[in-house]
Amino acid sequence: MDIFEYQARKAADASRPLAEIMRPKSLEEFVGQKHVVGKGSLIRNAIEKDRIFSMILWGPPGCGKTTLARIIAGETKSYFVHFSAVLSGIKEIRSVIEEARNQQKLYRKKTILFVDEIHRFNKAQQDAFLHHVENGLITLIGATTENPSFEVIAPLLSRCRVIVLKTFSQDDIHAIINRALKNKERGLGNLNLVLSKDALAYLIQIADGDARTALNNLEITASLLSSESDTSDKKKKRHITIKDLESALQKKSLVYDKSGEEHYNLISAFHKSLRGSDPDAALYWLERMLSAGEDPLYLARRMVRFASEDVGNADSNALEVALNAMKAFSFLGHPEGELALAQAAVYLATAPKSNSIYLAFRKIKDVVKSTGTLPVPLHIRNAPTGLMKKLGYGKSYKYAHNFKDAYIHQEYLPEELQNQRYYFPTDRGYEKIIKQRLEKWLSLKSKMKNKEKK
Repeated sequence: MDIFEYQARKAADASRPLAEIMRPKSLEEFVGQKHVVGKGSLIRNAIEKDRIFSMILWGPPGCGKTTLARIIAGETKSYFVHFSAVLSGIKEIRSVIEEARNQQKLYRKKTILFVDEIHRFNKAQQDAFLHHVENGLITLIGATTENPSFEVIAPLLSRCRVIVLKTFSQDDIHAIINRALKNKERGLGNLNLVLSKDALAYLIQIADGDARTALNNLEITASLLSSESDTSDKKKKRHITIKDLESALQKKSLVYDKSGEEHYNLISAFHKSLRGSDPDAALYWLERMLSAGEDPLYLARRMVRFASEDVGNADSNALEVALNAMKAFSFLGHPEGELALAQAAVYLATAPKSNSIYLAFRKIKDVVKSTGTLPVPLHIRNAPTGLMKKLGYGKSYKYAHNFKDAYIHQEYLPEELQNQRYYFPTDRGYEKIIKQRLEKWLSLKSKMKNKEKK
């Protein structure tokens, strides 16, 4: 490389985002996803043996899908084509296929076709390279944030392995940020930046497992500090605080540690406000956590749990409302989807409450733990074979629909647990109707048992 080429490359690097410049170039540099690229893993073995297969990389944004595809191409000496499903169509696909033939014929090189956002391709576009994946002309690596079961045509999906990538852990994001701060050739090492402990924790928190977001936020903050500070002393350390991050990112940091005491304090306050039927407080604590960067789907999951634990059958619609809120947020994202979470919070706070199912199930867990695997009563066992029928399986079973009101007394619990009750509905909401039904059935059961004794 001569001086002019070097200067041209440096100038090009200066215009590229930090996340792109710091993109790992080998498996040794790659952080996280050990289940996919760790020693002994499927992909690492395939790379080492140069037996790469077509695959769909499925995972959230910023989890390393594109990086991994480039590493695979680089470490297998393959011809690599980066293809955007958003910007390309059938014409471009044909051009790629023709080039793959040339690479195979002239240079004996395999072609890896990386299709970013493959879920954006329609059926005709996916069909266009299906045959070439099947005959081995191209090795397809598709990347998607959507479930490939719904977005990739079945014939293509059957010819690819689905590799599931996860969001980066906080430790992974920590390592990625530190590498960018220390790397003098490709990163920010020459700026002598030092993140305070709180600033680092906040940067990791708002990244929410997305490496690209973490590096973009770091780059914006570093750029702002560099433009404001005295650059005459290049060896002088420049400390980045939470205030610097807030100023650069235009985002207020609330005191909140997603893995520490304050996290549990706030989720406890939210849960207790719902249980205490206070919609105003529930909305307040919900927004406190959303504003502080809590994962909205974590809050949605907590509301789904609450719907069963604290509302239960007092309002059977509560579980559906909570689940629909979670689906709505997954579909809409920030900020539109937040209103669905707020709607669910208000519904749950104002719903009639019952923890009867929670208490009953907890008792049942204790019973199962203490009594072990009690045998199923013979009369309610399945009897698909003649031998089983001879052994008494299903004998004397009474089909409820053959009796008045579809109810007939017979025992369903193991003999050792008969006459035990675990579920006691309240008089609140729909559970009042359930209680009345149970009391009616228990009364009929008692009368039938007395009649059988006589």
